[in-house]
Amino acid sequence: MEVKIGVQNVAREIVIDATGTDQEIQGAIEAALAGNALDLRDDKGRRVVVPAAALGYVDLGEPSRGRVGFGA
Repeated sequence: MEVKIGVQNVAREIVIDATGTDQEIQGAIEAALAGNALDLRDDKGRRVVVPAAALGYVDLGEPSRGRVGFGA
């Protein structure tokens, strides 16, 4: 699922294809809003951790689809 994370005082947003179900990602976001850090993994195994105090917004997109082309 594509997740866009806006960080306070940073011009660019973080965009990742997070692994996990909708419920798991939403649970991680709710835990971050409760005061913890937002901790997600992308489809390449990288880990993204954003402190809860720095979160500006989180935008959840539709699940990722198979990519076509040279960048796949």
